[in-house]
Amino acid sequence: MGYDFDALINRRGTQSLKWDVGEGELPMWVADMDFPTAPCIREALQRRLDHGVFGYSVVPEEWADAYIGWWRDRHHFEMERDWLIFCTGVVPAISSIVRKLTTPGENVLIQTPVYNIFFNSIVNNGRNVKESPLRYENGVYSMDLARLERDLSDPQTTLMILCNPHNPVGKIWDRETLAEVGELCRKHHVVVLSDEIHCDLTDPGKGYFPFASASEDCRSNSVTCIAPTKCFNMAGLQTAAVSVPDPFLRHKVWRGLNTDEVAEGNAFAVDAAVAAFTQGGPWLDGLRAYLYENKRAVRDFLAAELPQIRLTPSEATYLLWLDCGAIAEDAEPLADFIRAKTGLYLSEGGQYGAAGKKFLRMNIACPRSRLLDGLDRLKRGVDAWEKEGHPHV
Repeated sequence: MGYDFDALINRRGTQSLKWDVGEGELPMWVADMDFPTAPCIREALQRRLDHGVFGYSVVPEEWADAYIGWWRDRHHFEMERDWLIFCTGVVPAISSIVRKLTTPGENVLIQTPVYNIFFNSIVNNGRNVKESPLRYENGVYSMDLARLERDLSDPQTTLMILCNPHNPVGKIWDRETLAEVGELCRKHHVVVLSDEIHCDLTDPGKGYFPFASASEDCRSNSVTCIAPTKCFNMAGLQTAAVSVPDPFLRHKVWRGLNTDEVAEGNAFAVDAAVAAFTQGGPWLDGLRAYLYENKRAVRDFLAAELPQIRLTPSEATYLLWLDCGAIAEDAEPLADFIRAKTGLYLSEGGQYGAAGKKFLRMNIACPRSRLLDGLDRLKRGVDAWEKEGHPHV
C-alpha cells in the first residue's frame, strides 16, 4: 500500500506548538512531523471516539504484548511483560526517574550536544548537569570514553542519561560502544537512563541496538524510555513506556512514576500504541524511505549551494545537525537573522550544550516541497548574512 507523504497539511489554527508562528514563517525546529499519523492509528482512534464514553482507563495485557512483539520483530530484543510500565510520555518519565533515583545536589551526566529538555529535567529538580561532550573530529561524532570514565568516576555522579539514537547528531551507537558504556557505569555505580524514543526513525537498512541488549551490565543497570509517539507523530496523545529489567530498580521507578501521577493513560493512549506497534510497520517503512530521500535532498543542496555549511552524517532521526562554524562563531544570532530575513525558524545549537554553539538543527520531517522551500530560505538567509558582513570565525 502506498502512502502520500507529499500532501501539504495546513496546521495553522490547530493549537500546534510547532506552527504557532507568524504568518509567512516556516517552522523547522521542534521535533514533530508535518505528516498525518498512520491510517491504522486514525482508524483505531475513530473506533474509540465512536464509542463515545471516555472514562478512566486501564492498561491491558495487549498493550505490553504490542511493545514486546515490536521490539522482538523489529529490534531482535526480547522484553518481558513485567519489565514494562505505562507512562504519559518520555519527558515526564525522565523527570520522575531523575527525582527518584538521585538526590538534590548530585550530578546527572549527559553527552553534549544533546536534547535540550534533558537539561530541564535535571536543573528543575535541583540536580547538577554534568556535561561529558562527545568527540567531534572531521565532521563525525563519537564517544570520548576516556573522558566519559573520568566524569562517571566523580562520586557525585549517580545517573547518566543516554540518547540512543542520539538527538541531535543522528548517531546510532553500536553494540560494542554501548557495552563499554554499560561496563563503565556499572564500575562507577551510575545507573543509565536510556532515551530511545527515536529508535524507529533509522535510515532504511539501518537498525539500532537497545542499550539493555548490549550486555548483562547494560541490562541489569538501566532504565529505558520508549514510545510510538515520535515515529508515528502522535506526541499529543501522551503514550509511552518505561522498560526496566532489574526488579529492584523497576520497583523504584514504578513508585516514582505512580507518586508523580504519570502512569495513567488517557482514553486514547493504549489504543493508539497498540495500533501503531501491531499494524503500523508498512507505514513506518514508507516514512523512513521518504525521510531518507529528504536527507539526500538536503545533502545535495548544501553541496551545490551552501558548501560553507557542513552536514553532519546522519543515520537516524529526522533532525539534521548543520555545522555553521565556517560562517558564525555563535549560531544563535545566525538563527535569529535567518528567521527575521526569511521566516525560516530553525533551532540554534547552543541550547543543546556548549558543544553545539556553532550548529543549527533542522527538522526535515515534512513534504518535499516544504523542505525545498526551507532550503531556499536557508540559502537566502545565509547569503544575506555574509553579504551584510557578519564576522566569520
